[in-house]
Amino acid sequence: MRPPGRSVKAYRSRPFTSIVMQAAARRPRTNHLDLAQRILDVARQRGFEPGARLPEQQIASLCNVSRTPVRAALSLLAEQGVVRWQADSGYHLAIDLTTQPAIAAELPLTEEDELAEAILRDRSARRLDQTVTVAGLMRRYSAERKTVLKALNKLTEENLLDRAPGQSWLFRRTPDDPEAQGESYEFRLLLEPAAILTSGFRLDGARAATLRLGMEALLALPDAAFDTREFQRLDIDFHGMLAEGCANRFITDALADHLRLRRLPGIYAGVNVFRLRQSLREHLNILDHLESRQYEVAADLLRIHLRLSRNQRPQAASRGAPALFGMISRPD
Repeated sequence: MRPPGRSVKAYRSRPFTSIVMQAAARRPRTNHLDLAQRILDVARQRGFEPGARLPEQQIASLCNVSRTPVRAALSLLAEQGVVRWQADSGYHLAIDLTTQPAIAAELPLTEEDELAEAILRDRSARRLDQTVTVAGLMRRYSAERKTVLKALNKLTEENLLDRAPGQSWLFRRTPDDPEAQGESYEFRLLLEPAAILTSGFRLDGARAATLRLGMEALLALPDAAFDTREFQRLDIDFHGMLAEGCANRFITDALADHLRLRRLPGIYAGVNVFRLRQSLREHLNILDHLESRQYEVAADLLRIHLRLSRNQRPQAASRGAPALFGMISRPD
């Protein structure tokens, strides 16, 4: 019998510095975490219900990997209570994935991922200067050199940092002040609708279906339970899907680089839940028209959506072009 593993929730609630000092704490590998999320996406797309069996070989084939990493990924999900292990039949889905969209945020982080998140939080709160060094971060977070380097390389790969001379790294400018936010939306208004209108644009149907489930589940929650972090994940993934569907690689790359900046903490600060809910409905409306291949209408709706988000004032919906909402319905 293979035990499903022990819970990791205890160390997630402790401060970062105390976590890294616990050498015995078991850390998952990044590829196992990524695979755990892929397993969840496959289960959602295929409509797996609670109790559905998750055969290792089938999952390995669907995810195009061997059975060994699948076992590790399923063990991580068992630690979170998402799947359960039965000695006679293996792993089974333990929850209804359509009603719990925020599972990704509950998965444990690798040590370098957790450090990268801590660095981003501190930079967003102005607790870190624009330029940081390996030695300074080692002291601040009581972290080993190799962990700091992995975290910095991760942030550099995501275009959030640039390598400077010596052992220094430079944070890129982020849309975290009114002027920068305005410039960010102007940039997106120029490129995102154009991405949809490029010849050869393709919508990832499976990804769109998963996003729709997540957005509808988040909309179904009461205001008190509305998860801003889950909104951020869905928002970035939705706009990232549009960028990746573009047939022009230069537009795709430019948008992908810019959208990475929106994962920083504090980007959605000050936006009320009413506007976030409105934004999700706009996403779903755009998605309806993309699935119906009404690309010009979808591009127009995207422009409206970005303008409303830039204003962050729901009353802006009464101006001019937003009247399109409610006039165009998805064909049966």
